[in-house]
Amino acid sequence: MARILYKNMLLTTAALLSLSACNAFDRVSEIGDQPKLSSIEDPTHRDGYVPVKMPMPPPSLSERQPNSLWATGGRAFFRDQRASRVGDILTVVVTINDQAQIQNETKRSRDNSDSANLTNLFGFETKLNKVLPDAVSPTSLVDASSTTSNDGKGSIGRQEQIDLRVAATVIQVLPNGNLVLEGKQQVGVNFDMRELDIRGIIRPQDVAADNTITYDQIAEARIEYGGKGTINDVQQPRYGDQLFDILMPF
Repeated sequence: MARILYKNMLLTTAALLSLSACNAFDRVSEIGDQPKLSSIEDPTHRDGYVPVKMPMPPPSLSERQPNSLWATGGRAFFRDQRASRVGDILTVVVTINDQAQIQNETKRSRDNSDSANLTNLFGFETKLNKVLPDAVSPTSLVDASSTTSNDGKGSIGRQEQIDLRVAATVIQVLPNGNLVLEGKQQVGVNFDMRELDIRGIIRPQDVAADNTITYDQIAEARIEYGGKGTINDVQQPRYGDQLFDILMPF
């Protein structure tokens, strides 16, 4: 058993070292070069892509408008210019300015005291020492007390502020007409790259006349804002430190 465990540990260590070595080789080969921007590609052809599936209402017949030049919800005379089909582009406005202050305190206190005696019970009280230890006394069979006191406090202070805009592409139209969008933005500056990814589901009715939508109107929103490069690398602990922090039990 010990031999199997030792073998598994060696295999795990070898796999971790191979991964870190591969990444280290890539980093060495990129010394002196700026982070490379990823190529523009169709997200639906990406490895591991899975189409979004959501509960859908029953289909309804579209409203007919005979002899009318205007379409329902249209913002233009000839055609609604807002994004509504796969491949259309719209602008997502992300303006997050959240603040939260939470303070909780819970106190609980309990004091119990129990006392009981059995001095006479049809003469059987004299037989207690045959069942219980010899030192038992009928006048003090039960004498117990307990005290419990709990005091818990907690506080949360959080502040987030993000203000940016990113163009996203409609990659799927759900059966009920809702749109699945995805957008990615990469900006390289001085050997560092800032990345912004956004994904989610929107209603066509929520798209404004200028073909924009705010982040709080996106269902199942996934917003990721970060980067990579020289500064980001310095801020990250080394692989040995990360592995030691995971395996260290204390």
